[in-house]
Amino acid sequence: MFFRKKNKLSEIDMENLPKHIGVIMDGNGRWAKKRGLPRSAGHQAGADTLKKIVTECNNIGIKYITVYAFSTENWKRPKEEVDFLMNLLLSYLRDSERTLAKENVVIRAIGGREELTEEIQEQIKKTEEFTKNNTGIVMNIALNYGSREELVRAARILAERSKSGEINPEDITEDMISAELYTGGQPDPDLIIRTSYELRLSNFMMWQSAYSELYFTKTLWPDFSVNDLHNAIIEYQSRNRRYGGV
Repeated sequence: MFFRKKNKLSEIDMENLPKHIGVIMDGNGRWAKKRGLPRSAGHQAGADTLKKIVTECNNIGIKYITVYAFSTENWKRPKEEVDFLMNLLLSYLRDSERTLAKENVVIRAIGGREELTEEIQEQIKKTEEFTKNNTGIVMNIALNYGSREELVRAARILAERSKSGEINPEDITEDMISAELYTGGQPDPDLIIRTSYELRLSNFMMWQSAYSELYFTKTLWPDFSVNDLHNAIIEYQSRNRRYGGV
């Protein structure tokens, strides 16, 4: 006998949604290994899951989602895998103009672009321009992204402004630092989801996640379903967010 998973959407309080969700998409390689497939098959399956999850977030009214696609540390992986990931990203960006863009999604890339190929850099610009006037969910693709690098970049920007006399060092505030991050102008993530049950942030949005609710699941990213997303949101809504108070 087969049992259909219960749909959890009806259990979500639509008046208490997280405005911004961060996602550390982990487990593509393990998913492929379990099935005797190359790691590239796991990354392709993960890309398919991403479309599904972003679409559902948009449908239920989430305003921002930031997904960890490629970290500054991922360059250490075998060249064959890195090349596949870069080609997959290029295909994903191109495909998004026909799929996610039609669903009113705004697509942005955050992270350092200098190390990326000119072809990818041009496609990022094209995709961002094509979707910038959409009014649905903002999807940040963290690409060649590392939170420490992001903070160093913000510090350098503020240091240059101080050097030029535009600001005084003693006047630098948390808000000024936040404004110079890649996510400047966006709310900090209320909820960060990490799949595959690795219990760490791995250099992802460390400044922005100071008061984020963290949700870890054993589910590997390619298997992460819409129902899993609903469960994460329900768990988030069950928590008492005190922001250091009582």
